[in-house]
Amino acid sequence: MSDVAAEIKVGDAAPDFTLKDQDQNDIKLSDFQGKKNVVLAFYPLDWSPVCQGENKCLTDDFPSFESANAEIMGVSCDSFFSHKAWADSLELKHKLLADMHRTVSKAYGLYFEPLNCSKRATVIVDKSGKVAYAKVQEIKVARDDKEILEALSKLS
Repeated sequence: MSDVAAEIKVGDAAPDFTLKDQDQNDIKLSDFQGKKNVVLAFYPLDWSPVCQGENKCLTDDFPSFESANAEIMGVSCDSFFSHKAWADSLELKHKLLADMHRTVSKAYGLYFEPLNCSKRATVIVDKSGKVAYAKVQEIKVARDDKEILEALSKLS
């Protein structure tokens, strides 16, 4: 598919985007520039077992992300209605962004065509808007928060 960019890598300028969160607020990536590092946790789907455990861990580690001056956001192709119900059921503290048209997962080269969703990937965008960390993993394997927090500790 030609509308999918090359997979994002460290040093790339992070493509800007505006997506709705679970409360239907517009979240614009560039609004965090100069203020906070942003952790984009791309995941395939709400309500799936691996994603559920993983997002629960992100919420459990929310204070660590906050003290690392990072804004953490889950990104999937689900609707904000699904995100809202799922976030409420799991008592998630972080934002979930609705990439329903797959534009962000495609812009970041993280679109997974067989399931028409995003790959499981973590992208840290530093305060200057550049990618400071990028890791794509096996779709059924949960990400490791310690690894993400360690990458954040190296950023100012």
